[in-house]
Formats: sequence, structure tokens, C-alpha cells
Amino acid sequence: MSDLTEVEVLWLEKRIENRVRFGRIVEERKLDRHRRVLSFAPGSTFAFVRWTSNDFGTAISRIDILRAIAPRQRCSTVPYVTPGGEILLRLSGWPKVERVLQMIDAVEALGIDPADVAPDHWHHVHNRLSVNENPRPYTKARHQAWLHRQKVMR
Repeated sequence: MSDLTEVEVLWLEKRIENRVRFGRIVEERKLDRHRRVLSFAPGSTFAFVRWTSNDFGTAISRIDILRAIAPRQRCSTVPYVTPGGEILLRLSGWPKVERVLQMIDAVEALGIDPADVAPDHWHHVHNRLSVNENPRPYTKARHQAWLHRQKVMR
């Protein structure tokens, strides 16, 4: 049993796309031409996007931002994620997924890796978008405060 959190990504053109939007991959295994397994170290944050369509259009559109867990730590189960993860954000439906992707793009535009963003921010985004409210943007000042808090807590 590995200490890593594994995510199976899959791509079938115009049918299924399970992909990692951000995160620091420490290991990658190719299963076949459509599937790979990506592994993340305990404590690392990553975004997992799932999209499925059928003959009538998009059937599933979901994004999960998760924190990889340490061995024997409690976690929530998430399809295609073994053993599971700590859910920081979980939204479905294209309008909400698109908003989260835009927020990730905005973080990257600041020169910040989304994997380094304060977990509390992703909780905030989840809570606000769940009730159709606008979340506060992540700023360099908020990021600096998060980095300082991490130093103080060590």
C-alpha cells in the first residue's frame, strides 16, 4: 500500500474527460492509451475535473479540489481517487465548474501556483458558489498572510 494518493485520469474523445487541472504530480503510470494514474504526496492540493457527455450533450460536469491524505488519515471517497482525499471544494454543473476554472486562472495570473493557495480559500469558494454568491478573489496579500501563517504554525 502506497502513502500516495492516486488519481485515475481518462480521456475518450467527445465522451469522457477526467483530468487534473493543477497539482504537483510525484509519480505517473500509464495504464493504456486512454488511462493514466497520477500520484500526489500527502498534504498536497490538486484539482480533479470530471466531464462526461452522451448523445444529448454534457451529462456530468464536476470539479473537486482535494488535499491528499497521509496514511490512516480519515478521508472522503471520490470516484477515481484512491484512497480518497480531504475535500476542499466540490461543485457540479458547468456554470459553477466554469467559475472555479476562471478563479484558478485568476490565481495563476497573479503568479501563484493554485496548489499553494490557502485551503481556506477553496472552502470559501465552495461555500459561496454553492449558494450562487460571488466569492472573494484570492490576492497576493491573502497569499502572503497564508505563507506567514504556515511559518508561524511550524
